[in-house]
Amino acid sequence: MPVHAATLSVDKFVTLGVGREVFAVGVDAVREILDLQPMAALPNAPPFLMGIIDVRGEVVPIISLRRKLGLSADIPGEHTRILVAEIPVEGRALLLGLMADRVFEVTALDESGVDTPPEIGVRWRSDYIRAIGRRSGQFVIVFDLGRLFSSEDFALLAEGEET
Repeated sequence: MPVHAATLSVDKFVTLGVGREVFAVGVDAVREILDLQPMAALPNAPPFLMGIIDVRGEVVPIISLRRKLGLSADIPGEHTRILVAEIPVEGRALLLGLMADRVFEVTALDESGVDTPPEIGVRWRSDYIRAIGRRSGQFVIVFDLGRLFSSEDFALLAEGEET
């Protein structure tokens, strides 16, 4: 079932790779894209929380998208990037770094439109996915960043920001 473009509320997306999959984040949520850098580890952090970094004076928790999606552990390489995004949570914006294997480009999705995610046939919980689009004949999975993390995850991340 096609999703009306207004449902996504953005025209452009940052596409990123995690494993063999291509994901997208609305460009309106992206603050910047950084090369991989050293992180301060947090004791007793969930496995997907890699650590924290300083971004222009702000503490930013770094999330491994591979671990959050249940894939094998990260093996950082020359193309690994941190996508710093503002995620709306309970009336405020939480600043997070999303570690991806690579970041491709800022792009629009193909004019053929986007579809709602299927209830079966994907490796991740479908509520993480806002839509599925296409770019150059390849599927692109558009994240719903606000639902990628549970309320407990956000509580842990908020504690990390205060550290």
